[in-house]
Amino acid sequence: MLKLIRLSGAVLATALAATILTSCGVADKEAQSDSTRMLVGAGTPVPAAGETQAVATQRADAADDPEIWVDPKDSSRAIIFGTDKQAGLYSYDLSGKILGFIPDGRLNNVDLRPDFPTPTGPRVLIAASDRGRMGAALYLMNPATLEVSPWGVVPLDLFEPYGLCIGRRGEDFVVLVNSTDGQIRQFRVTADDQGKALAAEERRFAVPSQPEGCVVDDVRGIFYIGEEAKGIWQFDLDPLKSAQGRIIAAAPSDMLKPDVEGLTLMREGAVTWLIASSQGDSAFAVWRVDGSPPQYRGRFSVVPANGVDAVTGTDGVAAQSGPVGQFPEGLVVMQDDVESADESDSTVRSRQNFKLVDWRDVRRVLNLDLSK
Repeated sequence: MLKLIRLSGAVLATALAATILTSCGVADKEAQSDSTRMLVGAGTPVPAAGETQAVATQRADAADDPEIWVDPKDSSRAIIFGTDKQAGLYSYDLSGKILGFIPDGRLNNVDLRPDFPTPTGPRVLIAASDRGRMGAALYLMNPATLEVSPWGVVPLDLFEPYGLCIGRRGEDFVVLVNSTDGQIRQFRVTADDQGKALAAEERRFAVPSQPEGCVVDDVRGIFYIGEEAKGIWQFDLDPLKSAQGRIIAAAPSDMLKPDVEGLTLMREGAVTWLIASSQGDSAFAVWRVDGSPPQYRGRFSVVPANGVDAVTGTDGVAAQSGPVGQFPEGLVVMQDDVESADESDSTVRSRQNFKLVDWRDVRRVLNLDLSK
C-alpha cells in the first residue's frame, strides 16, 4: 500500500485565490512554453466555437490540461475542468465562465471518472498530477450538488510528476502518473468504510524519454501515452500482462510535430477516435482506434471564429461525445498558449485559456464517417 496524505480544506472555492506571477524571470522551466508560436496551425481549419476565461497566472506558461464532465441525465449540466500549473484547478461552465477554483498549486494534467463508489454514494473521481507535492492530487465531486472537495494526495517516488490519466478496469479505478524522466506509476484507488482514500500500486514501467499526455480506453483496456519527442505509445492496462508497449504513431512525422502533448478519446457508439495535440505546428491529429491497427484520419487546427482567437502552441486536449449543452454531438476542449485576438510573433504570452470546438465541425472537415 502507498501511504496517503490527507488534505485539509473543504470545498470548491468560488473566490479566486491564484498566485499571480508578475515577473518574466521565473525559474521554473514550465513557466516558459517550449513551442514555436504559429499564427495559423498547419492542420485543416476548424472554427473556434467558444473559450473560457483566462487563468489568473500571468506572464507564464500556466494553463495546461482540460477535462469534461457531463451529467448523463441532463447534458446542460456540464463542467470543464482546467489546470493552471502555477496555481491550481479551475472549473468552468460551457460559456467559459469560471465556476470555482481550488488553489492547490502546480497541478499539471487532470482526468476524471464518474460513478466512483464511496460510503456516501457515487462520486466523480478527479485526479491531477501534482508537481508541488510530488504525487497525484485526488478530489471528489458530488454529481447532485457539483461540489468538489479535496480528498488526498498520493505521494509517488517520481522525479517530477507530469502527465496523468484515469482508467476504469471492470470495477477498479486506476490512475497512471508519468514523470519527466519517462517513469510511469500505475495504482488502484478505492474508498474505505470511513470514506478515506486508499491507493495500491499495481506496477511501474517506462518510456525512453519525457512523456506527458495520456489516456485510457476503458472498453478495450488500452493505455496510450505520448512521448513528447518520439510519438504515441500503446500499452495493455492489465498489470498481469506484459508492460512492453509499441509506438503506434511516430514523431516527428507528417502526423505529429514534437512536442506530442495532450491525448484524448472521442467515443461514438462502436467507433473510437484518438486525438493528439501536435504542439510543434499547432495541430491535432486523429486516428480511429476501435480496431487494429489504428487508422490515421487527418489533422485539424483551430482558427479564429465567433469572436474567439486561434489555438496556438497547444498543450492538453479533452473530448466528450454526445450532447454537451449547446454542442449536440460532442465537444472538444484544448489549451491555447496566447489568449489574444491580435496575437503576433512578438506577442507576450501573458494570458492563457481553453478553447471550445464543436465536434461536428471536426467530423465534417476530416470526413470522419462512422460507417467505415
